[in-house]
Amino acid sequence: MSLRRTHRGDQRRDRGADERGSAAVELVVVFPVVLLLLFAGMQGALLYQAKATALAAAQDGARTAAGEGRTVDQGYAAARSFLAASSLGQKSSDVNGNRTPTEATFVVTVTSQTVIPLWSPTVTQSASMPVERITG
Repeated sequence: MSLRRTHRGDQRRDRGADERGSAAVELVVVFPVVLLLLFAGMQGALLYQAKATALAAAQDGARTAAGEGRTVDQGYAAARSFLAASSLGQKSSDVNGNRTPTEATFVVTVTSQTVIPLWSPTVTQSASMPVERITG
């Protein structure tokens, strides 16, 4: 009875011969997906920051304009001042406001930064506050 001895190297070569280059193919498939997820996460964060900034500016403008003896121009100044102080994630902004005898409303539109070329997402937020008045 004859025993046939095989070398470990021979087994590895035979088994791995069909898989040669598979790591490169896996990298070509997986790497773009990883990059897509990374950029999507970054874009989501930029959009969230633009939305939060626009809402806070609208609330600041409405709160200021709703104060007793205040005007809509003071609300504009407060909203624009807030946007100027927190302009990290925005390319441009627009502020619109209105004050009636009972309510002050401000609408702020912000164009967000983007990691996707040729795309300029805009976010619009509004806030309303009752106007302070003396009753009695």
